[in-house]
Amino acid sequence: MSESIRVAIVIPTLNAGPALERLLDVIAEQDGTARLGTRACRLLTQVVAVDSGSTDSTVEALRRHGAVLLTIPRAEFNHGTTRNTALAAAQASFAVLIVQDALPASNTWLTALVRPLLEDDSIAGTYARHQPWSDASRITTHYLSRWAAAHEQSRLVGPLTEDEFAALPPEARHLACAFDNVCSCIRMSVWREHPFRHTRIAEDLEWAREVLHAGHRLAFAPDAVVWHSHDRSIGYELRRTYVVHQRLQTLFGLSTVPTVGALCQAVASSLPLHLRLAAGERRSRASALARAAGLAFALPLGQYLGARSAREGREFLNVDRI
Repeated sequence: MSESIRVAIVIPTLNAGPALERLLDVIAEQDGTARLGTRACRLLTQVVAVDSGSTDSTVEALRRHGAVLLTIPRAEFNHGTTRNTALAAAQASFAVLIVQDALPASNTWLTALVRPLLEDDSIAGTYARHQPWSDASRITTHYLSRWAAAHEQSRLVGPLTEDEFAALPPEARHLACAFDNVCSCIRMSVWREHPFRHTRIAEDLEWAREVLHAGHRLAFAPDAVVWHSHDRSIGYELRRTYVVHQRLQTLFGLSTVPTVGALCQAVASSLPLHLRLAAGERRSRASALARAAGLAFALPLGQYLGARSAREGREFLNVDRI
């Protein structure tokens, strides 16, 4: 006989468009049997969505697929507490957190994500491997390949005491707490003790740091693959990089571009790299080169201003929802 395990699939939504329909279809097609030696576990899924004011077909798609639907005003959206709202409504042992525009790459994605949690009670959460969309720009693909969630090797981290954490250099602190709610799975009993914090970004990294300090472990599950990438505008990348690096400075003491001199060096090294990548694009080469040059300035500037903002306790950019 197989054991039944309840898994909630939590999706924050806002005007998700056709991508949400594809995601819901792939969730429904998952092979829900996780085999642990001679034991088989049947994963029973429930989609829980929290929508912050969609005006397109998002709500209808969720209802059509039988999702539990919660709604909040758009102004109340927050990456941490909005996810908590959905998790509080979940009746499950584990909860998968996924964004509306990610897409699992196979029908074994769910079991690959949940299996480490079934095999090891010390693991508080797992996170999936990211692959860029086939039409992603070469610059986007390059930067995604450098993130911990893009690699092919499994990884297990923790626990990590506060003293051990403090003894690490900032880059190592960040890497130790790598976790990504683009697609992750968390143990609900741990979340009840350690809910996400109210923050406009990096709720996943902050949660990772907290649960590692509390004596838990985190696992990277590279066999659980999702397609997800963005070719964002230059302005959006500047604002997003700014708020991310505010948080990296606050959480880990990490300043990747700490001074004006380092900013100049970062721009000088980024520009030829970006132009070389953009020159290899097969379409819209002129616009790709213009975007490449803009990002060579925007990304280092966002890193510099974000970390400086956190250090000095003042804002340099007006940033709303990210």
